[in-house]
Amino acid sequence: MISASDRAFLDRTYDLAAHAIGNTSPNPPVGAVVVRDGHVLGEGFHHRAGGPHAEVNALAQAGDASGATMYVSLEPCDHVGRTPPCTRALLDAGIARVVVGALDRSGHGNLDRLRERGVEVVVADDAAARDLIEIFSFSLERDRAYVALKMAMSLDGYVTSRSGVQEWITGEEGRLYVRDLRIAYDAVMVGAGTVRIDDPQLTVRPATHRLREFVRIVACEREPLPPDRRVFLPLPGYARTIVLAPAGARATFSPLERVADVAYVGEESAQALDLPAALRLLRERDIQSVLCEGGPTLAGRLIAQGLVDRLYWAIAPVLLRSDAAVPVLAGADLGGAARAVRFDRMERFGRDVMISGTLSDV
Repeated sequence: MISASDRAFLDRTYDLAAHAIGNTSPNPPVGAVVVRDGHVLGEGFHHRAGGPHAEVNALAQAGDASGATMYVSLEPCDHVGRTPPCTRALLDAGIARVVVGALDRSGHGNLDRLRERGVEVVVADDAAARDLIEIFSFSLERDRAYVALKMAMSLDGYVTSRSGVQEWITGEEGRLYVRDLRIAYDAVMVGAGTVRIDDPQLTVRPATHRLREFVRIVACEREPLPPDRRVFLPLPGYARTIVLAPAGARATFSPLERVADVAYVGEESAQALDLPAALRLLRERDIQSVLCEGGPTLAGRLIAQGLVDRLYWAIAPVLLRSDAAVPVLAGADLGGAARAVRFDRMERFGRDVMISGTLSDV
C-alpha cells in the first residue's frame, strides 16, 4: 500500500519534523506534507508546544487541499487540547487520503474517525517515524525524565590515562556531533567531578537559537563546588543551571544558591543523591529528557540503577590501560544491572566510531 512516491513524501515529513527537535517538548516533533496529483501543495511542522500542529501548518500553506493526500510523520490528534483536533482540520479541508508514519501511543489519535468519513488511511509504521517520538513515547509510561548517556572511551575501555586531568581522547568531529546532539534534549547533565576537572560550559557551539531554553544540570553529592565554574555563568538562551544535591547536604551546597537553582533531593537526612528521585523532580519541572555526558561515576550509577534509556558510546582508536587509567564506568556494581542493549545506529566521525542503542530490562 506504500508506493515509491508515498515513501518519498513520507520521508520528507521526517525531514520537516527534524527541524522541530528540541523545541516541541513535551509534545513530539511532527512534520506534514499535502500532495495532490504528485505535486506538493503545502508543508509544515509543529514549531512548539501550544502552537499549531504540523497538519494545520501544511494545510495553511496548501490553500485548497480538497481531494489531496496528507502525509504526516505521526498519527493526527483527535482531541481538544491547547489546539483543536487535527482530524477535524483534515476533514474540513477535504483530505481524501492520509499516510501516517507512526501511531500515537498517547491515545489522542483516532484514525477510525477519518475512515468513517470515507478517508483512506495507510499506516507505514516506519522505524524513522518511531525514532522521532522515542522520548515522547517513553514519557507516556514513566514519571521520570528520559536519560540518554553519552560516554567516550579508548579501545580498551578507559576515559583518561590518570585521574584528575582533562584529556581529549576523541577527535573534533565527534565533539561537534555531541554539541549538536545537545539540541535534541531538554537538558544536558554532568557529575560534579566533571565540573571540577574539565570546567565545561555545556553549551551548544556555535550558538544555536532554540525556542525552548537550554538547561544545564550538575549532579552533586559530597564535595562542594566552586561557584566560579563556567557552567554557572548566565548566558542568553540558557536557563539558570540546576544543581541536584542530597537534601542532607544543604550546608555543603547552599553557597551555590546565589549562582544556581539548587534542588535538594530525598529525605532531609540523605547524604547520597537519590538519582530516581532526582529524575522524577526534573520531570515535574517539565524537563522531559536529559543527555548525560558523564563522568564515569555518575554513568556507572545510572546504568546500575536501570536509569539509562539510550546509549551514545564513542570509541577512540587509542589504548590507555595502566595502573592509573580511569575506567569508563566506575564506582558502581553493575553485576545486578540486568539490562539488554539493542544497538541501532553506528556512525564514524574521523578516526572515531559512535554506536548508539536503547536499553531495556531483561
